[in-house]
Amino acid sequence: MNAELSWKFFALGSAVFAAMTAIFGKIGVSEINSNVATFLRTIVILIISAVWITFRKDWVNPTIMSSKGIIFLILSGIATGLSWLCYYKALQIGDVSKVAPIDKLSVVLVVIFAIIFLGESISLKSGLGIALITCGVLIIAW
Repeated sequence: MNAELSWKFFALGSAVFAAMTAIFGKIGVSEINSNVATFLRTIVILIISAVWITFRKDWVNPTIMSSKGIIFLILSGIATGLSWLCYYKALQIGDVSKVAPIDKLSVVLVVIFAIIFLGESISLKSGLGIALITCGVLIIAW
């Protein structure tokens, strides 16, 4: 699989699994406290990740890992944890059909943050797409 097709395949897989996450999560938090649900979900993710890393033989000695990489992955983990806690609480008290689109405003924020913090640029076409995503979220959720 070439690189262009590969990243698109995994991005599409991410979208499909994220959609399943919303539906399964909504059902789960209707029966369990949202914070406990986030904790249980995290344990499952740890197990799946460990099995995947073991299967692919990707384990590495932590002493050879980049300090900068580790720090930013820790920050990413903190952001992920806070995101999940907010997401599951929103799912518990709101409609999944409104919560999920608002959550996807992260697409818009990622582009803005990539421009500000990573120096990335976007085309007029991409800017229009981001504007349409924002409008779509506003139409769906409010």
